[in-house]
Amino acid sequence: MTQANITNPVRLSDATLSDLPDTVVKPTYDRSTLKPGIVHIGLGNFHRAHQSWYLHRLMQAGEAQDWAIIGAGVRAPDASMREKLLAQNCLTTLIELDPSGLSVEVIGSMIDFLPIDPQNGPLIEKMSDPAIRIVSLTVTEGGYYVDLDTGSLDTKHEDIVHDVQNPATPRTAFGAMVAALKNRRDNGHPSFTGQSCDNLQGNGDILGRTLVGLARLSDPGLADWIEANTTFPNAMVDCIVPATGSKEIALAKTCGIDDAAPVTHENFRQWVIEDNFCAGRPDWDKAGATFRDSIHDHETMKLRILNAGHQVLANAGELLRVTTIAGCMAHPLIAALLRKVETTEIATTVNAVPGITPEQYVELIAKRFSNPEIVDTTRRVAFDGSSRHAGFVLPIVRDVIAAGSTVEGLALVEALWARMCYGTREDGSVIEANDPNWDALVSAAKAAKDNPRSWVEQQHIYGDLSDSTAFTEPFERWLAMIWESGVEAAISEYSGVEISS
Repeated sequence: MTQANITNPVRLSDATLSDLPDTVVKPTYDRSTLKPGIVHIGLGNFHRAHQSWYLHRLMQAGEAQDWAIIGAGVRAPDASMREKLLAQNCLTTLIELDPSGLSVEVIGSMIDFLPIDPQNGPLIEKMSDPAIRIVSLTVTEGGYYVDLDTGSLDTKHEDIVHDVQNPATPRTAFGAMVAALKNRRDNGHPSFTGQSCDNLQGNGDILGRTLVGLARLSDPGLADWIEANTTFPNAMVDCIVPATGSKEIALAKTCGIDDAAPVTHENFRQWVIEDNFCAGRPDWDKAGATFRDSIHDHETMKLRILNAGHQVLANAGELLRVTTIAGCMAHPLIAALLRKVETTEIATTVNAVPGITPEQYVELIAKRFSNPEIVDTTRRVAFDGSSRHAGFVLPIVRDVIAAGSTVEGLALVEALWARMCYGTREDGSVIEANDPNWDALVSAAKAAKDNPRSWVEQQHIYGDLSDSTAFTEPFERWLAMIWESGVEAAISEYSGVEISS
């Protein structure tokens, strides 16, 4: 659509839907008749541009009217999002950004947002309702309390300790889910499906281990019941969705909509889901999702080429003060770094899936990253590197080494992250804290300036890789070169692309 110069945008609500510009696609279904079937925990931009959109599209076709979404959160900041969305009847404006033009759609698949309670009473009560057949989550990759050394539940984390000691008044989303499952068991109600929508390999398996592991610490019988009655389908989710700020709110207004929390997104979505739902599911495949018996290869392709690719770009971009992912793709050196690492190292660990090879997927991702309309910041993508490097990049390092190949590019990527965690850019400007473990990372990065080896000795991140000379030797060499000659010189040396004058 062509942006309209509208001076009086319409405040979004059920009552004003008919007043929105004709160019805006609006719900055609009667939202007052929708019945809830899903509770979603962690209701941010990605969920609204992805799972909510697929469900909305089914509702537009007259289906899934009893699968509406109830939003939920377990953190105090979620209260702000709740207030914004309830004020507009839980409607969301989705703005698709494409170089050929934007399109705007208002979706209405979400009908309520539960009160935020430190003890999670309202959330437990709603999930205990047998009408809720799916509980889904987007709580970030690092939010599952996984012990990186064992892959199992981190039983020493203070939040988990609290939930074990206080199972009826838990602090975490997982403790709340366990409490609700206990209520359902005790009342003779069937279980719900637990559905992770986070970027994790085997995200459903991880969610299942977290819930069962937590339940077993306080009620072994309940843990057995969950294992026998609850399913946790794995899924690959994909859509680039930037954070919302004043620019996005202003953009919605130019489209005629006064929305306190609009969402911008790229013109691409993908959702590949393991068909393993114990209490039924919407027919998301009718809206474009794909159901498979196994999704491992789809997960691997996306997580390694897209998510690890994001980490290849973001740290270099931060250091060189390139503020967006599209800007990184327009930077000759950073783009060359991505291309070479993706093709010579990352793609070699990925299998083809129906319809696309790893090489074709690399080209698709490069095109998507280059979309100048998507203002996806390097800062957002670089956030929580301690989880994202451990989860996305380092498994590739291990596989490449196991195959007997070199990891020059991936070692450089890790050296760039170590340099970024020093807390300053190449121009001397300060990089503000951008990781839950920022202070520890800064301390390690400062030690690594004179002793590069010390960075990879962070066992909770690198584990056995700290003993692998195939990784540590190129890492130490690259980090030393970055400090001696600069980021651009190191990338130029690796990529073969000369530094532009």
